[in-house]
Amino acid sequence: MKLQLLMLLLAAGLLVSCVSNPPPAQAVEEPKAESGNAAFQSRAQELVTGQPGGLAATPATDTSTAPATQPASPTDSNASTQTDTPQFVPGQLSPEEEAFLENHIARLQYMVYYDREVEMQASIAKAAVAQANRFLIDRLGRTVMDMDQLERLKADQQTAYQAETGGSIDIMQYLAQKYNADVYVEISLSTETELRNNVHYAQARGSMKMFDTSTGQLLGSVPFQSPQVRANTAEAAVANAVTASVWVGMPVMVDQSRSLIRGSMSNGVRYELVIQNPPDSRGMRDFRRALERYFRMVETASSSASEAQILLYTFQTKSKVEDYIYDAADRAGLLDMQSVYSRGRSFVVNSGL
Repeated sequence: MKLQLLMLLLAAGLLVSCVSNPPPAQAVEEPKAESGNAAFQSRAQELVTGQPGGLAATPATDTSTAPATQPASPTDSNASTQTDTPQFVPGQLSPEEEAFLENHIARLQYMVYYDREVEMQASIAKAAVAQANRFLIDRLGRTVMDMDQLERLKADQQTAYQAETGGSIDIMQYLAQKYNADVYVEISLSTETELRNNVHYAQARGSMKMFDTSTGQLLGSVPFQSPQVRANTAEAAVANAVTASVWVGMPVMVDQSRSLIRGSMSNGVRYELVIQNPPDSRGMRDFRRALERYFRMVETASSSASEAQILLYTFQTKSKVEDYIYDAADRAGLLDMQSVYSRGRSFVVNSGL
């Protein structure tokens, strides 16, 4: 009996110990599995990156997220490059533009001829032009064309003049453009003579008309008059009066022309672009927008299926303007645009279409 009771107590104790103590194997197995998996991942990363897994884990997260913000910048830059927007502030000149303007005004080129609508003796007209050119050479250091040169050019350039302009502008304006004069001056004058006590007296008075060569527009007119001069002959007195009057009038003409040209250059020097065989209206719109990137003002003067005329205003030299025209053509897709000829500040091109 006692033996049976003892056996029952031992069996109960063994049962309680089995229920209260969990198997140690379960508590150890899970950490081992996790440790083994982590070691495997670390070793795989080390083989791929060439760096220890523990050191590469954090930088890998940084480098993978940083490039996600980068594409926005190139996209924005490309969009701004493709948008043809003007780069100039209306009414404000940059220091470079101010310097160009001052240099341009100081170096204006002149071409002088006589007014063909006024009756003048050939000798008087020639003397007046010669005296004006003498002033330009002596006082301004300019290169000039005398009256004999201009007369020869009028005859020699008739064919080219008709072919290029069709007679739409005066031939003297054409020559002034061709030989890069900024201002074309026409002199008209009359003389009076008097004989007193066997001495010949003469006086000359007249005017100088100033024209903008590129437009043919009258800029202004300068009146001039000589003092009364005397000589032993009437011819000598007249010649002295003519030279004296022109010499008096030239400084006034130069000052006024500079002032008037400066006033007309708020947007720069005016250039003319003629496009033969122009693109359609949409193509011309794209071309004008491209030109606006390079020029302060772009105006369409005329347009037809066969020819378009655009006016360009800028504070740049002729060579720069020509470069800009072809740069704008490339931007607008007119890759085959070619020069036909240029004259002064006028460019004639063919679209190549």
